[in-house]
Amino acid sequence: MADFNQTRDNVQAAVSNGIPPPSFPLPLPDSPEIITANLLLLVGQTPNPRLKFIYQLLVKHLHDFVKETSLSTEEWMAAIEFLTRVGQKCTPLRQEMILLSDVLGVSALVDSLNNPVVGGGTENSVLGPFLTDDAEDIEFGGSIASEDKGEYMYVEGRVLTTEGEPIAGAVIDTWEADQNGFYDTQYSDRAHPDCRGRLHTATDGSFGFRAIVPPAYPIPGDGPVGELMISQGRHNMRPNHLHMLVEAPGYHKLITSLYPEGCKYLTSDAVFGVKKSLVVKLEQVDDDARARERGFPKGGSFKLLKHDIVVLTEEQSRLRRQQLISESEETYSQVKDN
Repeated sequence: MADFNQTRDNVQAAVSNGIPPPSFPLPLPDSPEIITANLLLLVGQTPNPRLKFIYQLLVKHLHDFVKETSLSTEEWMAAIEFLTRVGQKCTPLRQEMILLSDVLGVSALVDSLNNPVVGGGTENSVLGPFLTDDAEDIEFGGSIASEDKGEYMYVEGRVLTTEGEPIAGAVIDTWEADQNGFYDTQYSDRAHPDCRGRLHTATDGSFGFRAIVPPAYPIPGDGPVGELMISQGRHNMRPNHLHMLVEAPGYHKLITSLYPEGCKYLTSDAVFGVKKSLVVKLEQVDDDARARERGFPKGGSFKLLKHDIVVLTEEQSRLRRQQLISESEETYSQVKDN
């Protein structure tokens, strides 16, 4: 018998993982049904109960998809080549695989399931690929954007518990695209963070900062995901939005965005990030004195965005998430038994 663990200089050798054949009999895979049944038996050996549940459902739905579509060899190869190109497009600054997950609605779905709403908590939205760890700390009322990056906007509100109590010292990371529809990281000559900042809530949970009115912008369309969007007859635009990430000790981290009303892409966001509760009204303030009082250097007018953020405790989030997992596992168990 060949020694699979032997290595040679001129061979990229595959090495046995040391796992023996299963202890139970398996019929030869003479039909599509037997192929699926055999794999379900094999993944049923998975020691981790949660992983076993995930693998079993993955096999079931993936095999059902192949059977229901009568997938041709050519279509299967096209899918493999597409996924290969998606991986090849990834770089340290660009994650085409996450982009694929985004446009297929998977990112938004996973985010929603992992951030269930309890007691009027603020809903989540997709993180996106443009969060950085170099955002500068800004004081209350400070600006996240340098001058001439877009139309003035002032953002204010409070961070609260589900009981309406203020949360002091909560950390808010916020970032947005400039008036050209680009994030600072998309500029090759980026010298410092811009249109992003980090701030802390006051003792009464309040926060306030200067920003710009965010624009709508396209997600990258020069790769395989862009080709997918075109093949489906879908636009690749995101509606205008302001990202916010809120953290405080003992509270579940909230990743969300606020979407000013009126954008034509709100209901067809390319990555399914918009929720009704996150669509906000911008108040037009035509008062030079108020603009300068808020710290806008050129005065004139500005938009005012007022919105409170309600976060869950870690325990509230954990209990609700566990409830959802238990319900899904119970449903699958009932279907499998029937």
